[in-house]
Amino acid sequence: MTVLDLIVKAYDIRGTVPDQLDADVAHALGVGFAQYSQSDSVLVARDMRPTGPELVEAFSAGVTGQGVDVIDLGLASTDLLYFAAGALDSPGAMFTASHNPAQYNGVKFCRSGAKPIGIETGLATIRDTAAAVLAGSGPVAGPARGRRSERDMLDQFVEHVLSFVDPSTFRPMKVVADTANGMGGLVVPAVFERLDMIELEVMYGELDGSFPNHPADPLQPANQRDLRARVVSGGFDIGLAFDGDADRVFVVDETGNGLSGSTTTAILAAAVLRTNPGSTVLHNLICSRSVPETVREHGGIPVRTRVGHSYIKEMMADTGALFGGEHSAHYYFARNYNADSGLIASLLVIDELCRTEQDLSVLRKPFERYAASGEINTQVDDALAVIDDISEEYADFAQDRLDGLTVDCGSWWFNLRPSNTEPLLRLNLEASTRDDCDRYVADLLASITRS
Repeated sequence: MTVLDLIVKAYDIRGTVPDQLDADVAHALGVGFAQYSQSDSVLVARDMRPTGPELVEAFSAGVTGQGVDVIDLGLASTDLLYFAAGALDSPGAMFTASHNPAQYNGVKFCRSGAKPIGIETGLATIRDTAAAVLAGSGPVAGPARGRRSERDMLDQFVEHVLSFVDPSTFRPMKVVADTANGMGGLVVPAVFERLDMIELEVMYGELDGSFPNHPADPLQPANQRDLRARVVSGGFDIGLAFDGDADRVFVVDETGNGLSGSTTTAILAAAVLRTNPGSTVLHNLICSRSVPETVREHGGIPVRTRVGHSYIKEMMADTGALFGGEHSAHYYFARNYNADSGLIASLLVIDELCRTEQDLSVLRKPFERYAASGEINTQVDDALAVIDDISEEYADFAQDRLDGLTVDCGSWWFNLRPSNTEPLLRLNLEASTRDDCDRYVADLLASITRS
């Protein structure tokens, strides 16, 4: 395998620096992106990782060498880059490794209008051009070089985020945000300082790509531990846990208990449908059953999708959906160019708290109806063979292969998906009770390891 085969994933690019992703690779990717985008200019931004400036410099040289201008947004969250790509109708490249450890960096690409780029919609083309450049057979620099300029889009982004709520209806509230030394430390205070009724405290707000306090991966409960304790000790109404590039957010209620991405998706779906009855709402196939149930109960049309932002953004456009959510805490909004934003989701949850005048521990209850396993990873030699074995074992139940294997067993269901990058099977299971959930998980894990 070449280095590009290792770092180009289904939705983006991730690799360790400098052994997998270095200046030469970044330069080649710049050439590939310029060739693919066929645009007069492209946007470039980066997160706080110390390897970012060198990679952006090399990438930008690859772009400008093809006669394409670079507009450098500087330090930004990923949702700020998506906003800029939509507002300026320009393709964009965000240098980030999101929640990955400090030794990683990567790139998230989008087309003009923040349209997604995944392996099936352009990323493979960019990879192949970059591979040719590294091999000495790709496009060479043209006679006319593009120009590189800088632009600050933070204020416009803040205005855009605030446009999703009416701050005049907010009640006094205490909010604490753990930005994990990631890009939330830039964008979260910029938004909340405009909200007079909200008292904000930021934990680990310094931009530091070495992540000195804890990993910037709020999907792991251990990384929410400090936030949950602070919510309780400080008497906060809500806690917000952002990932490294701040496009995802997990929510913690006033008792220090975290909400799953499915619960937050259901709350936001109900809020969207209150003012837009009959609308379509997307949910990926590992979301709780409570999400499509909530959508139907509020007069909406639920549509089930594959996992992954590039697929969901395409479905947002194809179906005209107003909102979409993933169990991993990505939340997508039609009015945000179909892109995801942790900040917009945060404000809409706060808006619901203000509207209902309920504590979050009360507001969440109607949307939590089942017991879930969480994602359980098992190392296997041949993931597809194991999936086929499990499919045969559960042949008496309804199944589909939209993304991996999903089996509907009536009162419970499960999904098995192979990892894109590792020899792992990912199990998600949901049942009516905790005892049932634990029992079915044990049975399935025994079958997986026996296959």
